[in-house]
Amino acid sequence: MNHSMNAGYGLAVRWSLADAPTDVADRLREYVVGTSMAKFMFLDGLGFKTWRMREGEWFEGTYVFDSARERDLFRDEFVEGAADSPGSQIIGSAPVSIEDFEVVAIAEGPAGFRRGPGPGSMDSDD
Repeated sequence: MNHSMNAGYGLAVRWSLADAPTDVADRLREYVVGTSMAKFMFLDGLGFKTWRMREGEWFEGTYVFDSARERDLFRDEFVEGAADSPGSQIIGSAPVSIEDFEVVAIAEGPAGFRRGPGPGSMDSDD
């Protein structure tokens, strides 16, 4: 079986929100929508990024790159400054995990691939 054709090369960076400030969810939403989204729209080799959160539990950046090399270069650079990254500064701690993963497949449903702020954002239509 040929494994050279996959849908992407993933990276998941997760922070714990267990000991974060009480307003951290709103501050993370504001940072992501106001600053971070625009930054990642121009990152070479990035297919897409999602920011996921369970308030009071965890916050995660999930990246999918076109090649393992682009993912690995980004990961290595990120790891060097992870404790001082904007997410770490807002949350008050470094990531608890940084993991590579294989993207086996990506399916786009009839609703289409949406981008923009999510339901917790004031800019959302939901």
